[in-house]
Parts: sequence; C-alpha cells; structure tokens
Amino acid sequence: MIREQHEVSVLGDPQNPGPVMSTVVNIQTDTVVPDHIVWSLFNTLFFNTCCLGFVAFAFSVKSRDRKMVGDVIGARSYASTAKCLNIWGVVLGIFMSIGLIVLLVFVLPGVIHSVMPNRPF
Repeated sequence: MIREQHEVSVLGDPQNPGPVMSTVVNIQTDTVVPDHIVWSLFNTLFFNTCCLGFVAFAFSVKSRDRKMVGDVIGARSYASTAKCLNIWGVVLGIFMSIGLIVLLVFVLPGVIHSVMPNRPF
C-alpha cells in the first residue's frame, strides 16, 4: 500500500498541459413552498369549524408530499388550498366563539330568569 501511494505521488501533474474541462452541476436547494401544516394542525385542534381545519391539514400534508417529490407546482396548488381553508376556518371559528360568548352573556340569563321566576337562591 505504501508503494502505491508513492507511485501516485511520483506521477505528479498530467502530461497534457491543454485546457482543463470542468463540469458544473446545479443542484436546487430545498424549494421554498410553505405548506401551512402547523397552522392547519392548530385549526384542526382548536377551530375545526365544519371540519375545515381537518381538510386544511389533509391539503397541507399533500403539499408537503408534493414538495418532497419535487413537484413544486402541485405543492403550491395544495398549499394555496390549505391556506384558503385555514383562513376560512379561523374566521368562522372566531365568529362562532363570539356568538357563543354573546349567547352566554345575553340570552342565557334571560332564559334562566324566565324558567325560574322569583325563586330565591
């Protein structure tokens, strides 16, 4: 093995002093396509109005799968759908939360008072 290393070091530079050809390989780094998976998971757990959070989560997973395969156009399409579903899920979830608070504050005391009139506690 020492003899082979010595032979390689003795060879030195190439005998042909012509132009050196090089090959450049462009490798695309990770494509930046947001898949909104964290937002979809949040909506699935907290604002799952009409199952929009769950459907958005499914589209986010599809977007991540397309991104891993290298299909940037498909990943963007699924990510756009997930984003739209997440926006609708948050908006409807906030409206429903506000509606529930209004219901508890204004309607429920009137119903309780009409069911139990003049009863001491």
